[in-house]
Amino acid sequence: MNVRTPFAALSLLAAAATLTACGSMTTTAAKPMFDQSMLPAAVQVPTGQRIAMETVGIGDITYECRAKKDMPADFEWVFVGPDAKLMDRAGKAVGRYYGPPATWESNDGSKVTATQVAVAPAGTGNIPLQLVKANPAMGMGAMQGITYIQRVATQGGVAPAAVCNAASAGQKQVVKYQADYILWKAAS
Repeated sequence: MNVRTPFAALSLLAAAATLTACGSMTTTAAKPMFDQSMLPAAVQVPTGQRIAMETVGIGDITYECRAKKDMPADFEWVFVGPDAKLMDRAGKAVGRYYGPPATWESNDGSKVTATQVAVAPAGTGNIPLQLVKANPAMGMGAMQGITYIQRVATQGGVAPAAVCNAASAGQKQVVKYQADYILWKAAS
């Protein structure tokens, strides 16, 4: 009896399941990938809004080792800013997310900045979920009329585990992350 046969069969089953899952994802691309009611209340978008665009941001977050604001003898990793590609659910690049200030820019040149409204914890090792209120858009295009942006389905992006002390003050660390950015407009 070949002991690799059960492993090979399991591998084929896993591959088939993956292909089936991928195939079913393409048929539901127009549907939201999350349920608004399943999010913590703090990061739910107020009523009277509709989804304008769903994107997946994949990129980096930069942190810098700095003295704590009111405790100059203590140090911490401080969020400096993101740099991510924004893709639609089909994987097509549709823009960028970068900062500071936090800016969502469409490939058509329109862009929007925003002010944080709330955050809610995500899973261990993941940056928090977030709700921001958009400022008026700059430029004509996809970002016009955006009212709110949610950061959901976060993966990674937390401050580095590396030592941050007086000797490492000013050093920067870049960490990988991924998150869904759901852009909303007022319902007509």
